[in-house]
Amino acid sequence: MEWVDDYTIKLDKELSELDKLLFSFLQVLRKYTNYVIVSGYVSILFGRARATEDIDVIIEEIDWNAFQNLFKELENNEFWCINASEKNAFSLLEEGLRVRFAKKDEIIPNIEIKFYTSLAEKIAIENALSVAIQNRTIRISPLELQIAFKEVLLASEKDLEDAEHLREVFKDSIDEEKTEHYKKLLESEKKW
Repeated sequence: MEWVDDYTIKLDKELSELDKLLFSFLQVLRKYTNYVIVSGYVSILFGRARATEDIDVIIEEIDWNAFQNLFKELENNEFWCINASEKNAFSLLEEGLRVRFAKKDEIIPNIEIKFYTSLAEKIAIENALSVAIQNRTIRISPLELQIAFKEVLLASEKDLEDAEHLREVFKDSIDEEKTEHYKKLLESEKKW
């Protein structure tokens, strides 16, 4: 692993089945909207050995027509929405809820998308890091925001271990002042 610049990490690794699923999904998604990967998958991407049932993706809002096209193209690429029909899925997203997609005839693992609804999610999209893996690129939440989110909002044992893993892997590049800033931001959002 190496930092190419302040916003790009080059990662030398073999693609897991989970990575392949995500890249297949993103090949379609990135045609329709901007996105950022958050939560557990970020720790797994950087070597944390743990299972996950889903990959969390925050997206910028799109209109009904763009969503219809996205939905159809996902279906054409062997994905299905496991928790809603096309129209209901869009309604869920508009309500700030999550929609899950998996490969046809499967449920787990799945990819969970939602429109960004908070300042922290907007910051994650606007300040995403790029991770280059085998001539492919994905966008992840800034590490400091990822750690703060895990430690402040989620705070389960698994989430705290994810945050600790990221702190260890990136011990020479984590900006603790930024992490503390994001923690305060998340605490204030949590109160609302």
